[in-house]
Amino acid sequence: MIESQLQALNVVHDADLKGKRVITTIAIRKGELVAHISGHREVSAPSRFTVQAGVDRHIDGLAQLTFMNHSCAPNVFLNTSNLTLTALRDLAVGDEVTFFYPSSEWRMAEPFACLCGAAECIRYIAGADAMPEDVLARYDINEHIRELRQQRETVRSRAADYTAST
Repeated sequence: MIESQLQALNVVHDADLKGKRVITTIAIRKGELVAHISGHREVSAPSRFTVQAGVDRHIDGLAQLTFMNHSCAPNVFLNTSNLTLTALRDLAVGDEVTFFYPSSEWRMAEPFACLCGAAECIRYIAGADAMPEDVLARYDINEHIRELRQQRETVRSRAADYTAST
């Protein structure tokens, strides 16, 4: 179950390439809580319908939020530490609710060609691990993504030190 503070989300089905998507049913101001995630379940493996909520933690059963599409110009941030969805900018009635998938996903279960149409579109979404640091730095990202980036840099640094010493 998703508890929406504003009862402001609706799933619609389009005949175009996006299929189902989530839209707002009321105006939402930048910084407002859009939804609090509860009633989900943890699963052992990622899928196209899960959200990575920690280094080794994925959640499923996100009700209407399952149908939130990716955008390279997202209008909400899905915070996996406190399981909230917050507006990054003002949203009008009928706006599609989108988030930046690599903000929570280290490696996508099913990478895809991005069709978001944003001017800053990165074209291919495979997760934060596959993104250049300067591109990822433009976005709000979750703590576990920061942690995984740090782990990766530590491994690279140690490998470089080892190579230099041999």
